[in-house]
Amino acid sequence: MLTNHSDTFDASTLYSYIDALTKMFVIEDAPAWNPYVRSKTAIRTTDTRYFTDPSIATAALGIGPADLLDDLKTMGLLFENLCIRDLRIYADYLDGALYHYRDKNDLECDAVIHLRNGSYGLIEIKLGGDSAIEEGAENLKRLASKIDTKK
Repeated sequence: MLTNHSDTFDASTLYSYIDALTKMFVIEDAPAWNPYVRSKTAIRTTDTRYFTDPSIATAALGIGPADLLDDLKTMGLLFENLCIRDLRIYADYLDGALYHYRDKNDLECDAVIHLRNGSYGLIEIKLGGDSAIEEGAENLKRLASKIDTKK
C-alpha cells in the first residue's frame, strides 16, 4: 500500500487496516506450529493470514466460477482457504487449535491440528490430481520424519 501514490510505505496504515479487518472477523491468523525437530533447521514463526470466509475474496475480486476455472492457481488458494476455515471449526470442536508449519528450507505443512493432549495431525491441502497429492504426501513424510516425538 502506498500513501498518496508516493514511494513510501506507511506501515501504521497497513496495520490499522489489518486490525480493523480482524475486529470485523474478515481475516484471521493461523499461528506457526513449533514442534521439537531433530534438525537445526530454523522454523518460521510468522502467522499466516486467511479470510474467515473465502467468498469474501471472490466478491472483492468480482470473480465467479468461470473465472476460477480459468485461473486454477487462484482457485487453489481459495480452496486452501476454504479448507482452513473448515479445519478451524473441526479443531475447535475437538478442543484443539489450528496451526501452519514452514521452515527455512521451505518444508511446509498447510495445516496442523494440535490437541490439548499433545496429539496432532499434519494436513496438506492439494487440488490438481495424483502428482499434486503425491507431492503433498512426500512433504508430510519429510516433516513427520523430522519431528522428535519423544520430547
